[in-house]
Amino acid sequence: MSKQIQKLFENVKPGDLICVDWCDASTGKSSMNGGVVDVPVRSWGVFLGVIEGRIKHIILAQNSFRFTDSIFDLDYTAIPLGWTIEVKVVAASHIEEAAADDMMRSFAKNSNSQARLNTAGLRSPRMSVFVHRMQRIRHDEHY
Repeated sequence: MSKQIQKLFENVKPGDLICVDWCDASTGKSSMNGGVVDVPVRSWGVFLGVIEGRIKHIILAQNSFRFTDSIFDLDYTAIPLGWTIEVKVVAASHIEEAAADDMMRSFAKNSNSQARLNTAGLRSPRMSVFVHRMQRIRHDEHY
């Protein structure tokens, strides 16, 4: 992860309500847009972490449906990390970090088995242990 992106997240913790400014992809006709292709987007949500598939994505939870103490179904936004322009903490510790970790675990369980969580300065030490266990479980499932 680049130092510029790490700097955006230096004060962000799982469970924080954040606002992310980013640019989305666009399509159009060159005769209509005057050469502008940026599509600015502003997304709000509870920061759960960064997950890796082919590229890294910021995971923001918008709605959380709690089925048990540790199983959630989430409405989420996944923002390509490299498309991020600015990150602002709207409310620190909007939910407890443990609850954010439970949501991320539930998300990771239901995600593509190729995806994995990124702990590079964005997760708690407790989450790092979880990531290691998830990687071992996924490795064992393939063999």
